[in-house]
Amino acid sequence: MAENTVPATDKTEKDPNLHEIAGGWIMERKGTEVPGFLKATYIVVAASCIVYSIIWVNGDTSGERGALVQQFNAVTGFSRGFMWFVTALVVIFAVILFKFAFTNHKD
Repeated sequence: MAENTVPATDKTEKDPNLHEIAGGWIMERKGTEVPGFLKATYIVVAASCIVYSIIWVNGDTSGERGALVQQFNAVTGFSRGFMWFVTALVVIFAVILFKFAFTNHKD
């Protein structure tokens, strides 16, 4: 029977500058920064979430579904303050994410 062994070509044991995350699915090299395209993605996704939550804070209350959504909001006790709270949480998360992504870290 064959034994389950780690192959001898495993580079994580030989290179102390590599940090293995998620069981080897993600590898991080010490001293590397977050790539520029990923920083741009952080900005686009966070801005999209913030804009989406501001535009749709009351739901789709215009057009054909407007009356139905307004009735639903009235029956379910819709809280506009809660939606603004959620939007504020998204903004806080975005600020923390940007601070982490755009500052240099010492290893």
